[in-house]
Amino acid sequence: MRRTLNSAASVLLTRYNSTVSRGRPGMPKKQTAKGRGKLEEKVGANAAPIVQDSPVTQSKDGSILVAIHAKPGAKANAITDVTAETVGVQIAAPPMEGEANAELCRYLAGVLEVKKSAVSLERGAKSREKTVRVDTPGTTIDAVLHRIKAAI
Repeated sequence: MRRTLNSAASVLLTRYNSTVSRGRPGMPKKQTAKGRGKLEEKVGANAAPIVQDSPVTQSKDGSILVAIHAKPGAKANAITDVTAETVGVQIAAPPMEGEANAELCRYLAGVLEVKKSAVSLERGAKSREKTVRVDTPGTTIDAVLHRIKAAI
């Protein structure tokens, strides 16, 4: 009887090992480092260079997006710094009921010399990390970045 249990267990173990080594049906095989490198080479060779040293980018629809690190509750509105990731902006409004967000849009419209209606909050309504959209035809990333840096 003991021999029967061992042989049945060995049969099950053999079946399990062969299933595991083949992988589960429908599951993709793991890529090796060599396979991933080929994919990166293809993408890297055909892709256009991406500039990520600026907090100002352009969206697919042509509007300009500005990454903002807001500092509400300051004494006066001011742009404090421009880094590779964000533009630091002090806002002279409390962070309550959207007052700081509205003041941020008004202040940026004045700095960028565009209409107030052209500047809107894209994301980050309850966060210090915000994205502001500038919808003005003909505005370029360089022009927006130049005006922001001039306001420091």
